[in-house]
Amino acid sequence: MAKIAPPDIHYLNAAQGWLGLGNSAEARAEMKRLSRPVLKHPEALETQYQIFALEKNWEAALAVAQLIVEVSPKNVTGFINRSFSLHELKRTQEAWDQLLPVTEMFPRNNIIAYNLACYACQLGRNDEALKWLLKAMDLGGKKTIQEMALSDPDLKPMWGQIRKL
Repeated sequence: MAKIAPPDIHYLNAAQGWLGLGNSAEARAEMKRLSRPVLKHPEALETQYQIFALEKNWEAALAVAQLIVEVSPKNVTGFINRSFSLHELKRTQEAWDQLLPVTEMFPRNNIIAYNLACYACQLGRNDEALKWLLKAMDLGGKKTIQEMALSDPDLKPMWGQIRKL
């Protein structure tokens, strides 16, 4: 994909800056300044996804994540965001079903493994959740993943077990 040229890159950077400050309204205002062709660029789509996620507008976030998957299928972020949006919409089985095949495309991605652990746990499949959590720890570092898991409400049913790892 081509690089984003000025002035669009400046608007995009400003939108990302506003997101970093937690201000979705200002981020959205900067995104409105982008030229039409740039709106379909994966980086602009990812920023749009982050705006919707910050606003907890999961239906819109899901639509944007699906666009990212379509325009940038080698980018793992679209797949992760799509399943996360589904999970937030209480469509966890669908999130699982969409993300599981992606492990073949990105076998060394700890976020995919971690999210699969969360989805499995929420679906009541704790043995499977543990398998994916151990894989995430192998890929992303035991201490880091364990700390993250012990503060993640999706994994709360397994916190006692996670503490013992």
